[in-house]
Amino acid sequence: MPTLTVNGQTRTIDDIDPTTPLLWVLRDRLGLVGTKYGCGIAQCGACTVHLNGAPVRSCSVPLAAVEGQQITTIEGLANQDGKLHPLQQAWIEHDVPQCGYCQAGQLMTAAALLKQKPKPSDADIDSAMAANLCRCGTYLRIRAAIHDAANKSAYAVAP
Repeated sequence: MPTLTVNGQTRTIDDIDPTTPLLWVLRDRLGLVGTKYGCGIAQCGACTVHLNGAPVRSCSVPLAAVEGQQITTIEGLANQDGKLHPLQQAWIEHDVPQCGYCQAGQLMTAAALLKQKPKPSDADIDSAMAANLCRCGTYLRIRAAIHDAANKSAYAVAP
Protein backbone atom coordinates (compact mmCIF):
# COMPACT_ATOMS: atom_id res chain seq x y z
CA MET A 1 0.00 0.00 0.00
CA PRO A 2 1.84 3.10 -1.19
CA THR A 3 1.54 6.22 0.94
CA LEU A 4 1.61 9.59 -0.78
CA THR A 5 1.71 13.14 0.53
CA VAL A 6 -0.46 15.15 -1.83
CA ASN A 7 -1.13 18.83 -1.21
CA GLY A 8 0.03 18.38 2.38
CA GLN A 9 -2.23 15.43 3.15
CA THR A 10 -1.06 11.86 3.63
CA ARG A 11 -3.02 9.46 1.45
CA THR A 12 -2.79 5.67 1.27
CA ILE A 13 -3.53 4.01 -2.05
CA ASP A 14 -4.86 0.44 -1.87
CA ASP A 15 -4.83 -2.28 -4.50
CA ILE A 16 -3.05 -0.56 -7.37
CA ASP A 17 -0.27 -1.57 -9.71
CA PRO A 18 2.91 0.34 -8.72
CA THR A 19 3.61 1.05 -12.40
CA THR A 20 0.37 3.05 -12.71
CA PRO A 21 1.19 6.62 -13.75
CA LEU A 22 0.80 9.22 -11.01
CA LEU A 23 -1.66 11.11 -13.23
CA TRP A 24 -4.22 8.31 -13.01
CA VAL A 25 -3.73 7.88 -9.27
CA LEU A 26 -4.39 11.60 -8.77
CA ARG A 27 -7.42 11.72 -11.05
CA ASP A 28 -9.05 8.30 -10.61
CA ARG A 29 -8.14 7.34 -7.05
CA LEU A 30 -7.85 10.70 -5.28
CA GLY A 31 -10.39 12.71 -7.29
CA LEU A 32 -7.91 15.50 -8.05
CA VAL A 33 -9.03 16.14 -11.60
CA GLY A 34 -7.36 19.51 -12.14
CA THR A 35 -4.32 17.74 -13.52
CA LYS A 36 -5.15 16.89 -17.12
CA TYR A 37 -4.25 14.09 -19.50
CA GLY A 38 -2.85 15.58 -22.67
CA CYS A 39 -0.51 13.42 -24.69
CA GLY A 40 0.45 10.57 -22.36
CA ILE A 41 4.12 10.79 -23.37
CA ALA A 42 5.33 13.72 -21.23
CA GLN A 43 5.51 16.15 -24.15
CA CYS A 44 2.65 18.64 -23.75
CA GLY A 45 2.78 19.62 -20.06
CA ALA A 46 -0.95 19.39 -19.30
CA CYS A 47 -0.26 16.85 -16.54
CA THR A 48 2.47 18.85 -14.76
CA VAL A 49 2.57 18.61 -10.96
CA HIS A 50 5.33 19.36 -8.46
CA LEU A 51 7.35 16.53 -6.97
CA ASN A 52 9.36 17.88 -4.04
CA GLY A 53 8.91 21.35 -5.57
CA ALA A 54 10.11 20.46 -9.07
CA PRO A 55 7.77 20.24 -12.06
CA VAL A 56 7.27 16.72 -13.43
CA ARG A 57 4.97 15.19 -16.02
CA SER A 58 2.67 12.99 -13.98
CA CYS A 59 1.65 10.90 -17.01
CA SER A 60 5.12 9.36 -17.13
CA VAL A 61 5.96 9.01 -13.42
CA PRO A 62 5.01 5.62 -11.94
CA LEU A 63 3.37 5.46 -8.55
CA ALA A 64 6.31 3.46 -7.19
CA ALA A 65 8.65 6.40 -7.87
CA VAL A 66 6.74 8.92 -5.76
CA GLU A 67 6.09 7.12 -2.50
CA GLY A 68 7.19 9.25 0.46
CA GLN A 69 7.72 12.37 -1.65
CA GLN A 70 5.83 15.68 -1.57
CA ILE A 71 3.36 16.06 -4.44
CA THR A 72 1.58 19.33 -5.19
CA THR A 73 -1.20 19.52 -7.75
CA ILE A 74 -3.06 22.55 -9.09
CA GLU A 75 -5.58 22.02 -6.27
CA GLY A 76 -2.78 22.62 -3.77
CA LEU A 77 -1.32 25.73 -5.41
CA ALA A 78 -3.57 28.20 -3.57
CA ASN A 79 -2.94 28.93 0.11
CA GLN A 80 -4.54 26.74 2.76
CA ASP A 81 -7.02 29.56 3.48
CA GLY A 82 -8.17 29.50 -0.14
CA LYS A 83 -6.35 32.67 -1.20
CA LEU A 84 -5.22 32.25 -4.78
CA HIS A 85 -1.54 31.94 -5.61
CA PRO A 86 -0.31 35.17 -7.22
CA LEU A 87 -0.02 33.35 -10.52
CA GLN A 88 -3.62 32.17 -10.37
CA GLN A 89 -4.71 35.75 -9.71
CA ALA A 90 -2.54 37.04 -12.56
CA TRP A 91 -4.00 34.37 -14.88
CA ILE A 92 -7.46 35.80 -14.14
CA GLU A 93 -6.38 39.42 -14.47
CA HIS A 94 -4.67 38.77 -17.81
CA ASP A 95 -7.52 36.63 -19.11
CA VAL A 96 -5.03 33.87 -19.94
CA PRO A 97 -7.23 30.80 -20.42
CA GLN A 98 -9.32 30.30 -23.50
CA CYS A 99 -10.21 26.62 -23.59
CA GLY A 100 -8.31 26.23 -20.30
CA TYR A 101 -7.25 22.64 -20.85
CA CYS A 102 -3.50 23.22 -20.52
CA GLN A 103 -3.70 25.88 -17.82
CA ALA A 104 -3.13 23.72 -14.73
CA GLY A 105 0.11 22.47 -16.22
CA GLN A 106 1.08 25.97 -17.33
CA LEU A 107 0.47 27.31 -13.82
CA MET A 108 2.45 24.53 -12.15
CA THR A 109 5.40 25.08 -14.47
CA ALA A 110 5.24 28.85 -13.94
CA ALA A 111 5.09 28.41 -10.15
CA ALA A 112 8.24 26.28 -10.24
CA LEU A 113 9.94 28.93 -12.39
CA LEU A 114 9.10 31.74 -9.96
CA LYS A 115 10.31 29.66 -7.05
CA GLN A 116 13.63 29.27 -8.86
CA LYS A 117 13.79 32.76 -10.39
CA PRO A 118 11.55 35.26 -8.59
CA LYS A 119 12.18 37.95 -11.25
CA PRO A 120 12.51 36.06 -14.55
CA SER A 121 13.35 37.68 -17.85
CA ASP A 122 11.36 37.04 -21.02
CA ALA A 123 14.05 34.55 -22.03
CA ASP A 124 13.78 32.76 -18.67
CA ILE A 125 10.01 32.49 -19.06
CA ASP A 126 10.18 31.36 -22.67
CA SER A 127 12.76 28.72 -21.81
CA ALA A 128 10.89 27.38 -18.77
CA MET A 129 7.51 27.37 -20.49
CA ALA A 130 8.64 26.09 -23.92
CA ALA A 131 7.69 22.49 -23.21
CA ASN A 132 4.12 23.41 -22.18
CA LEU A 133 1.87 23.47 -25.21
CA CYS A 134 -1.19 25.71 -25.52
CA ARG A 135 -3.39 24.95 -28.50
CA CYS A 136 -5.11 28.33 -28.08
CA GLY A 137 -1.79 30.18 -28.35
CA THR A 138 -2.04 32.35 -25.23
CA TYR A 139 1.74 32.41 -24.78
CA LEU A 140 2.01 36.22 -24.70
CA ARG A 141 -0.68 36.44 -22.01
CA ILE A 142 1.03 33.67 -20.07
CA ARG A 143 4.32 35.59 -20.16
CA ALA A 144 2.58 38.83 -19.08
CA ALA A 145 0.82 37.04 -16.21
CA ILE A 146 4.11 35.53 -15.00
CA HIS A 147 5.76 38.95 -15.04
CA ASP A 148 2.78 40.43 -13.21
CA ALA A 149 2.90 37.78 -10.48
CA ALA A 150 6.66 38.24 -10.15
CA ASN A 151 6.26 42.01 -9.80
CA LYS A 152 3.56 41.89 -7.12
CA SER A 153 5.04 43.13 -3.87
CA ALA A 154 2.99 40.52 -2.01
CA TYR A 155 4.45 37.67 -4.07
CA ALA A 156 5.17 34.75 -1.79
CA VAL A 157 6.82 31.59 -2.98
CA ALA A 158 4.25 28.80 -2.89
CA PRO A 159 4.75 25.05 -2.81
